[in-house]
Amino acid sequence: MLEKHKKLERNSMLLLMFTVIAVSIGGIIEILPLFRMQTTIEPVKGVRPYTPLELMGQEIYIREGCNTCHSQQIRPLRDEQQRYGHYSLAAESMYDHPFVWGSKRTGPDLARVGGKYSDEWHVAHLKNPRAVVPESIMPSYAFLAEKPYGDWRIKKRLKVLQSLGVPYTQAMIDEAQNDYEAQANPNTIIDPSGLQERYGDKVAVRDFDGNPDEITEMDALIAYLQKLGTDVDFSTYDPDYALKPQDGKPKTGAAK
Repeated sequence: MLEKHKKLERNSMLLLMFTVIAVSIGGIIEILPLFRMQTTIEPVKGVRPYTPLELMGQEIYIREGCNTCHSQQIRPLRDEQQRYGHYSLAAESMYDHPFVWGSKRTGPDLARVGGKYSDEWHVAHLKNPRAVVPESIMPSYAFLAEKPYGDWRIKKRLKVLQSLGVPYTQAMIDEAQNDYEAQANPNTIIDPSGLQERYGDKVAVRDFDGNPDEITEMDALIAYLQKLGTDVDFSTYDPDYALKPQDGKPKTGAAK
């Protein structure tokens, strides 16, 4: 065996050929599952696409580099689950384009931050982080409360995401601008019931930044943060449910 290996190492063309073969096999094994995402991500009850306001909040989150200091991926380790909550499910980020899992935790993980703090806490934290977390090194984002946010690209963004597989309906696309305004300003003439009919009753409809006179970037960012980790009801979540036959048929849902 060693003699054959010496022959391989001493023949540059033969070594190159076998290296290319080995790398190709490894690459195919890694890439092929990506073309069958529907079979690798288990559908989970409750997971929904972002509303237009939440989607704009994610855009601000990425623009300001929040994902470089905060992860959104809780690993199935005991200490992480005790601190941050249930480990992250693949389905929870299936509509993220791009993914914002992150790889560094200068600040805490945000995968389950939705509903953990009040809107007022988030406003105070974004304006002056040290007012609520004295040891924080996060910079101030007070300017977000002063920037009105109206984006004519909302419909185009939903169309692009629809082409990538996010299940936005034509009604969601057509009403994107109205849904955007209705979620952050419930006092508007736009009825928010249409928004909740399209995205679900759990959609938060309220003034997020404490300024009812206009929709700001802070409204969008807080709406996004308050959505994170709230889709799945983990009191009924059963990780083995999809594998259990029901009436002789395998299930694809993961909630009882």
